[in-house]
Formats: sequence, structure tokens, C-alpha cells
Amino acid sequence: MNREPVTNFRLAMHAPAASAISALLYPHAEVVLHDLKAGTIAAIWNCFSGRSVGEDSLIEAEFTRFSAKDMVLGPYEKTGPDGQRFKSISAVLRDGEGEAIGLLCINLDVSMIDNALKLLSAFAGAEQPRPQALFSRDWREEINAALHGWLRERGLALSALKRGDRVALVAALDARGLFETRNAVDHLASLVGASRASIYNYLAAARGENR
Repeated sequence: MNREPVTNFRLAMHAPAASAISALLYPHAEVVLHDLKAGTIAAIWNCFSGRSVGEDSLIEAEFTRFSAKDMVLGPYEKTGPDGQRFKSISAVLRDGEGEAIGLLCINLDVSMIDNALKLLSAFAGAEQPRPQALFSRDWREEINAALHGWLRERGLALSALKRGDRVALVAALDARGLFETRNAVDHLASLVGASRASIYNYLAAARGENR
């Protein structure tokens, strides 16, 4: 939380917004109010960068002369003192005459998201192909994989399949010999939400078209 009052009265009007953003994103975001005229930090909330009020903003002089069209800069990436990754964005603050007087910068620490993604990837990913000896006779697994692979290739949802789609699906499974197993029709019927008789009708239509 910022403990220092904003002495620049033209920037002070933006302090409540900065404080509100910091409170909403606490403790994952640092919010900094830069005084472009003085070239210093006017206020800082939830500081985890080690900076303080009154320090040099470290913004190059040419970047303090923003054009009238410059309103928001970013999002861009920054690196924290501990190597954490920040997703940052800056809003150009202007006075009544449209002159740039300050920057409101938000530095969002996304390192926790990066770590969560790595963890999820480690649990969800398969490092090795499945052992063929375990699946060579698993006809249910083969039908499941073939069904959902067929849907992905065509960008279709199982719940939205029309009769023509179902006939085409059954034809594709039949071409792979997946109906040679005794209970394959019953299994597919349960997957697509159809009756056993409907699957046989689709299969007859598919084989009729193939002939």
C-alpha cells in the first residue's frame, strides 16, 4: 500500500484509481504512478520491485514526449528482481490541455501462472507412447479414439451430429473394421446417444453407399 501522499496535484486525481487497481489485484500486481515532469516515481502501491517514492523513474527522455494518439502502452513483458515474469501495461495521463504529465503502470506477476501451467503440463502430458501390448485388444478404447479423432478432424460436436454425419461416422469406423467385435454396436450407441437399431440403420446406409 502506498503510504506517501501524491504531492503533484495534477497526478493526485489518479491516485484513487491506482489504489483501487492495486487493491483488486493484490498481492499479484504492483501499481506505479510516474511524474513525467519531474522524472520520478510519484506513488507506488504493493511495491515488490524495491523502488520507492521520489526515485528516478528510469524512463528515457524521448519516451516522455508522447504523441496525442498515445493512450495505452502494452501489454509488454518485464522481468522482476527474482526472475519472475511480469505482464505490464502503462496508461498515459494527461492534463486539461492534453499534455502528458504522468504514467500509470501496472506490473502483474504472472510467474505463478507459469508455474501452474508447468505443473498441469507435467501431469497431463504423456512422455511415452502407450504400450501396444496393453491396447491391441481394447476395442472400446479404439472406438473411443476413432470417434473423437473423427469429430476433431471435422470440427464437429457429438451432440450436433445430423443423420448424414452419423452415417459418415459409422462408415469411417466400419472402414477400420471396428464393427467386427460383437458388442461394438452397443458401445457406439451408448457413446452417440442413439439406439442399437439406429446404429444398424446407419451401418446399412453406409455399406449401401459404399457399394
